[in-house]
Amino acid sequence: MTYSGEVTVGGPADVHELKDLMITKVAVGPMDNNAYLLRCRATDEQLLIDAANDAHTLLGTIGDDGIASVVTTHRHGDHWQALAEVVAATGARTHAGRHDAEGIPVPTDVLVDDGDTIRVGQVELTARHIVGHTPGSVVLVYDDPHGHPHVFTGDCLFPGGPGRTTQAEDFRSLMTGLEEKVFSLPDEAWIYPGHGNDTTLGDERPQLQTWWARGW
Repeated sequence: MTYSGEVTVGGPADVHELKDLMITKVAVGPMDNNAYLLRCRATDEQLLIDAANDAHTLLGTIGDDGIASVVTTHRHGDHWQALAEVVAATGARTHAGRHDAEGIPVPTDVLVDDGDTIRVGQVELTARHIVGHTPGSVVLVYDDPHGHPHVFTGDCLFPGGPGRTTQAEDFRSLMTGLEEKVFSLPDEAWIYPGHGNDTTLGDERPQLQTWWARGW
C-alpha cells in the first residue's frame, strides 16, 4: 500500500516504509493528535513520538517488542495524556526539550537541546529547538541517506502554516526558527505534523511570505 499520511481516530494506522526505518502514524484522542512509531529495520528497536492519548491504541501499535524511548515534542497536554501509562508499560526512557520538560508531568530522563542526536537502533534523529509555540518545542529530523529528509514537527509546522502563537514576539520567533532550521532543508523533505495530514516543504515554502504578512 502507498503511504498517504491520512489517518483518523479509531481508524487504521498508516505505515511509511523507508529503507532503514519504518514510520507508523496513528491518530488518537479528542484533538486528533498524531503519534509516530519509528522502528529501525536493522535492529527492530522502536521509538515513539508523542504518547498523546489512548494508551491502549498506542500500546497495541507498539506491540510486544516494546519501545526503547518516547519523545514528547512539547509541553501541551494533548501531547502527553498517555505518556505515564505508556512509560509504565514499556519502561521507555523519556525525552523532551529542556525548556518544556518542567511542564510535562512525567519525569524527563533526557533533556534535549538544539542539535542533539536521538537514536533508534542504527537510525539517528537530529533535534531542532524552535521557540514560539512553546519555549521548548523540538522538531526531529531524520536525514535519510537513501533519500530526502523526514521531519517530525510537533505543533511547530502544519500544512498551511505555523503552529499557534499568542504574542507577536512568539510568532516571529517561531517563523524565524522554522526558516533557519526547517526550511533550510530541501523541498522534498517530508513533514509529519502533530495533527492532520502530512505535507512537504516544497508545498509549504511558497506560502512563507503570506504567513509573515498575516502574522499567524
